[in-house]
Amino acid sequence: MRRVALVLAGVLLLGSSIEGQRKRAPAKPKPAPPPAMKIEPAKVQCPESLGAGSRTMASYCFVLAGRDPGAGVLVSIPPHRGDATLIFNLHNRHTYSEQDVKAGRAYAKYSAVIGILTMKGDLLGRGAVGSEFRSVKDLFERIAGGAGPTGLKAVAPIGNELIYTTIPADVTQVSLLGELFEAETSIGKETASPGRPVAIVSNVRVEYRPVK
Repeated sequence: MRRVALVLAGVLLLGSSIEGQRKRAPAKPKPAPPPAMKIEPAKVQCPESLGAGSRTMASYCFVLAGRDPGAGVLVSIPPHRGDATLIFNLHNRHTYSEQDVKAGRAYAKYSAVIGILTMKGDLLGRGAVGSEFRSVKDLFERIAGGAGPTGLKAVAPIGNELIYTTIPADVTQVSLLGELFEAETSIGKETASPGRPVAIVSNVRVEYRPVK
């Protein structure tokens, strides 16, 4: 009986030792959380700049009509995990004339559509904006750098649409190109021809999750 008791005690002691080792085993390290999303101004190559806003100091860039991605507004997308989001403000283009306003012939109506493409020409999304002009209050902003006494340019952005476009993980540069432009002014109807401004963009930025 004594021998049996000793054997049982040894088994219990061994089990207790094993259980203690299990409890003392180091926990597996948790995987590092993915980098947080960040949003920052995008690097933009503007083929034709309108200038800086007199109120916001934002940079305004013409989007030209065409089909060659290399001739568009080129936006660099930082390396990113998963999809990124391209964000920008889209405006129509209006040439302001105080004389036309005073003469009662200033009314104008605009609509424009632009495409967001990869450098291979694949369409990722579109942006559209429509606006009407009756008085200077309808302008979104005036542009500094004009030659007149006010120091403001006649061409100004009108209308304001916030555009969001999803950018796949393997895309590091996109192009903004004009697709459609229609205008009704005192001189008649107008459409866009290749190389001519269709719309204006400002505040181009990217929201993404960094690779590291």
